[in-house]
Amino acid sequence: MGSPLLAVRSLTKLFGSFAACNGIDLAIQPGEIHALLGENGAGKSTLVKMLFGVLAPTSGEIVWKGESVRIPSPGAARRFGIGMVFQHFSLFEALTVAENIALSLSPGISLSKVAEEASRLSHLYGLPLDPNAHVADLSVGERQRIEIVRALLQNPELIILDEPTSVLTPQEADRLFETLDKLKAEGRSVLYISHRLEEVQRICDRATVLRHGKVTGACDPRKETPASLARMMVGSDVASVSAAGTNAKGNVLLEARHLSVPARTPFAVALKNVCLKVRGGEVLAIAGVAGNGQGELFDALSGEYPVADASAVFIREKAAGNLGITARRLMGAGFVPEERHGHAAVPGLPLSDNLVLARSQSDRKTFLAGGILGIIRHAVVRIASRRISETMDVRKSGEDPAAGSLSGGNLQKYIVGRELDRQPAVLIVNQPTWGVDAGAASRIRQALVDLAKAGSAVLVISQDLDEIFEVATKIAVISEGRLSDAYPAHELTREKIGLLMGGMYGKTEGEGAAHAH
Repeated sequence: MGSPLLAVRSLTKLFGSFAACNGIDLAIQPGEIHALLGENGAGKSTLVKMLFGVLAPTSGEIVWKGESVRIPSPGAARRFGIGMVFQHFSLFEALTVAENIALSLSPGISLSKVAEEASRLSHLYGLPLDPNAHVADLSVGERQRIEIVRALLQNPELIILDEPTSVLTPQEADRLFETLDKLKAEGRSVLYISHRLEEVQRICDRATVLRHGKVTGACDPRKETPASLARMMVGSDVASVSAAGTNAKGNVLLEARHLSVPARTPFAVALKNVCLKVRGGEVLAIAGVAGNGQGELFDALSGEYPVADASAVFIREKAAGNLGITARRLMGAGFVPEERHGHAAVPGLPLSDNLVLARSQSDRKTFLAGGILGIIRHAVVRIASRRISETMDVRKSGEDPAAGSLSGGNLQKYIVGRELDRQPAVLIVNQPTWGVDAGAASRIRQALVDLAKAGSAVLVISQDLDEIFEVATKIAVISEGRLSDAYPAHELTREKIGLLMGGMYGKTEGEGAAHAH
């Protein structure tokens, strides 16, 4: 190999006494797609934030084109020739594509020039965009194209992509891979972060693996298997998910009957005549590209936003459409929302307090003494919290740390475990393994399957097709607020699901009925 485009030497980042990155060595060659792999909490995000000027290293060296450099800000990173597309987009929905792009460019460039350049680049790299379209009207895949085109307008020599396919259909992911091949052919380099090991094998030339803040290996991913890559990341074999034993012959425990919900905001999605049934022993997975009504469906089924019609939602054969979350929990339902911080957990509170907040009503007799405004039984809560952590292998810095101190994957394991610990008759989960590493994802998915095996009805809303095929007995697809029929999982292919995600399904009786019989 020749001289690397970018190299880091003994790069270290300390937060107090904790080493998020510990003496990392890494080199990226010109014209290379280089994968950065690791569990949640392995140090990937900290490393790329140092490369993009968001964090300052504690010690070590960043070398750009053979010269030691300091990158004090994202603006400085862009001037060097480093661009980054974050996992979570930073776009203003009320603005146009061109206006959003212009915000990241140097002042003084006319909006018409930005629109012209954005249009040229989007066509050149196979990422079609209308510069005058409002972001609110675009799909998630189109929004990601904005982020990539915005990075390309800086003419970067290195582009960092963080989980770029997590919100894409299979067809959109294929188009992204074609774009990366074009960038590579031009001599540009890509640092690619993904938990989807099959795509790492498909497109990456080399991979560096982090574990506990240190480099533990490097390889040519094309000569590995997903299992061997996962083993390098985790340090041991990752258990495969076994769905054998699920049996959808129980009673209907969750049902939506012609559920319609108007859009609550100008940028929300209306639910249109959604029908579904989930029986005990069954996992119904709902696939779809983000922004097609998944959040609205979760809100309506969980009671976060009750509907006026009580008979629109049934839990254990009792009308619940107009009831709130607590009432539905008391009926035997459990819920895991998509957003961990601030929605499923309060980051600044310890895990035990988060457990009390989630379960003080449904488990009042267990956790509280002395009536409605009772005294918390702290010892009982700590025992329950410890049991959840042990069952789900939650790795944490102390006995009862703040929720926000856990890595994303470990907090997600705790949140899922918190609901499973109640053995709910119905569990509704939105994006159960979003941004979660292979080991944690396997444990969460198996726990969902095991709950169904025990006779519960499980509904999983997910954008991860690998996950859907691992856990589902039946699959339906949501598109623009409408739900397709539910199909036995073994009858569907990734390609058919991709078409359904785009709304290419015929109208069924009741328009968009999903019946999981």
